[in-house]
Order: sequence, then C-alpha cells, then structure tokens
Amino acid sequence: MELRQSALDAFNLTDPWQKAAATKALWRETNALALDCERALPAPADPGRPALPALVHPQEVPRRSPFTVEGHCALVHSIAHIEFNAMNLALDAVWRFAGMPAAYYRDWLKVAGEEAQHFGLLSDHLETQGYRYGDFVAHDGLWTVCHSTRHDIVARMALVPRTLEARGLDATPIIQTKLRRVATPRALAAVSILDTILTEEVGHVAIGNYWYHWLCQRDGLDPLEFDAQVALQHRAPRLKPPFNIAARRKAGFSETELQNLPPIQSS
Repeated sequence: MELRQSALDAFNLTDPWQKAAATKALWRETNALALDCERALPAPADPGRPALPALVHPQEVPRRSPFTVEGHCALVHSIAHIEFNAMNLALDAVWRFAGMPAAYYRDWLKVAGEEAQHFGLLSDHLETQGYRYGDFVAHDGLWTVCHSTRHDIVARMALVPRTLEARGLDATPIIQTKLRRVATPRALAAVSILDTILTEEVGHVAIGNYWYHWLCQRDGLDPLEFDAQVALQHRAPRLKPPFNIAARRKAGFSETELQNLPPIQSS
C-alpha cells in the first residue's frame, strides 16, 4: 500500500464509521507505508459521504436547548459533523497536493487520525443517548473553502487550519461553559470529550501554521499579506471575537497576528 493512495481510498468511503476506522488504521501504519510524494492522483469532486445527515443552509439548522436530551444531542451532532468534515479535510491535504516533503504527509495523516478519533468519541456519546450521527440536519460550510482552495496549497494552509479550524479553538470553551451550566451527567461527559478535542486541535492548527509559513518562505510570500488576500479571494468567514488567545498562541500564531484580531465591539 502507498500512503497517499490509501488516504484517497479512505477519503472516498461513504460510511462514516468505515472511513474513521480506515483512517485510524492508516495512521497507525504510517511509518510502514510506502510514500510517493510526487505522483498526482485523480481528484474526485467531493469526499465520500453518507446519505444522512441531510445538508441544509446554515441558517436552516434549528437551534435547540442543551437542557433537553434532544437539544444536547443536536449540539453534539453538530460537533461530530465538524469532526467528520475535518477528517475529510485532513485526508484531502494528504492525497491532493503532490511535491511536498514526506513530513507534510505524515503530519496531515496524524491530523486525520485524531479527527477520526474525535468523530468516534462524539458518535459513541450520541449512541449512549439514543441517537446516531445522521439523525439531525447539518450544513456544509466547512467544505466550501476546502473546495475553492483545491488548486492552491498555500491558500489551503492559510484558510482551513488557520481560519476554519482555529475558530474551533475559540468556540470550544464557550460550548463547554454552556454544558457546565447544564451540569447533567451527559453534559459533563461531553465537556470531558471536548477537553480532549481542544487539546489535540491546538496541535492541528499548529501543523497548519507550520506548513503555511514553510510554503510562504518557499514561495517568497509575506504571510500576513497573503492571508488577507486569499481570505477575500475565497470569501473565508470573518473572524469574530471572543478569541482563545492562549490556545491560538500555543498553536503558533504570531503576536502580530494576535494583536490584529478584531476587537470586541462595545455596545
């Protein structure tokens, strides 16, 4: 087996649990697999996906109270959907872009494996509450930017880990605060899962930061200027406070980047 082709094979799987199992198995075998860094692979239009969840516009995803079982599971389902997409995003980074150093592919396969574990933790939690991934609607916002940067690895590194995934560093503590307020056993179990996810997501964003700066240095690009340029070009979501500055600093954002984050608007 070859690592990048195997990542593409996992990317194409439609069953979420089979995809997660294949991705984790591939991650475990990383160092034993052959690696062809140069071969261009045939690109499918989209990742393999299940028939459910149904995908709707973000504004059509209903809001539910986390104080109810259904509301709690809808929230957990939304995070599981993000992790499922993040698994596909990391697999895509492995198979799509040829010509990178071997460490790049192994880094992103590690990210894919950990995202698969996150999906499994959340999926298992849903099942303890009588629900299953696919039982609620979801939206496809994460994949839009991934698709639009499919021909530009520097833009991909700028916008997916450093913009989209970094938003998770900011949002997770807010979600945890809400769940602690609920204070039921299921809510506190979800808080514990999110602790694991947050710790590992810092590492994922750090990997994105590393390879973004590596690529900017290779191509003679100013990291701050290029980031602003491609954010406009690809219509990346605008950054909104509050920000998890400590986590962003651990993930490798520079002090200049942190100082340039939008301030909280006074009312």
